[in-house]
Amino acid sequence: MAEYQDRFVTVINYIEANLNTDLDTETLCQQAHLSKYHFHRQCSAFFGMPLMSLVKLLRLKRAAYQLAYRADKKVIDVALANGYESHEAFSRAFKKHFLKSPSDFRMSPDWRPWQKYYEPIETLRNTVMDKTAQFNVTLVDFPETFIAVMEHRGAPHLLGNTIQKFIAWRKEHQLPPSQHKTFNLVYDDPTVTSSEDFRFDLACSIARPMDDTIDKRNEKRSEKNVGGVVNKTIPAGKCAVIRHVGSDDTIGVAVNYLYTQWLNDSGFELRDFPVFFERVSFFPDVPEHKMVTDVFLPIE
Repeated sequence: MAEYQDRFVTVINYIEANLNTDLDTETLCQQAHLSKYHFHRQCSAFFGMPLMSLVKLLRLKRAAYQLAYRADKKVIDVALANGYESHEAFSRAFKKHFLKSPSDFRMSPDWRPWQKYYEPIETLRNTVMDKTAQFNVTLVDFPETFIAVMEHRGAPHLLGNTIQKFIAWRKEHQLPPSQHKTFNLVYDDPTVTSSEDFRFDLACSIARPMDDTIDKRNEKRSEKNVGGVVNKTIPAGKCAVIRHVGSDDTIGVAVNYLYTQWLNDSGFELRDFPVFFERVSFFPDVPEHKMVTDVFLPIE
């Protein structure tokens, strides 16, 4: 069973890397090294859906991210980029999974209806990650870093709305990821924290704290605390770091490893600052399994 789990993770990765191509059963069978006579049955057993439904699901996930977080893309362009020949066909398929039209989802992303379809993929990834992961932990002296922060407080499934607002704020204030590093401060584990108590910060590096004063000459606020964005600082200090390559589905495995096995064996103590991520590359700009996230655990 374990060998087949690995094969199907390989298939998922291949699909994600080739969403722009015409994927067919024969090609995907070759990736899994399985006969097509058995491949369909095993796909249904692992994911509860036929093979080409799995392909459609992963295309719809990318489409959803493009709708939610890439406002410059028109709905029809998202549809065409994900294998749909018309706006109408895309809208029907999208609404079936997300219970919203593409336009409505863009205005207010909600991932809950879709999670029931995607859960088998997440479970498989975590199962394989748990048994195969070999983490390389490095120690770094992280420099003091000023960050502009939009705080998300509340249900994790509404995080998409906060991400949208923060992306728009960054564009308005000309703080692109290519020049200003992207961070997340992770206060709570969503699997054990009630929705109303969940806390998660979206952040980007800035050269200096934003000015929260009124420019008397122009009688307007200077670049500062706009749209709920506040100043915070990642303090200087030692951190243990894991470079996580892959979907956020499995990033919790890396975090748990740092907090448990590595910390117990290291002789270090935790500093008074939460674990934080630096987002090096992003989905949907890169295939999901090629996302790069540095996971920092502050220690002393």
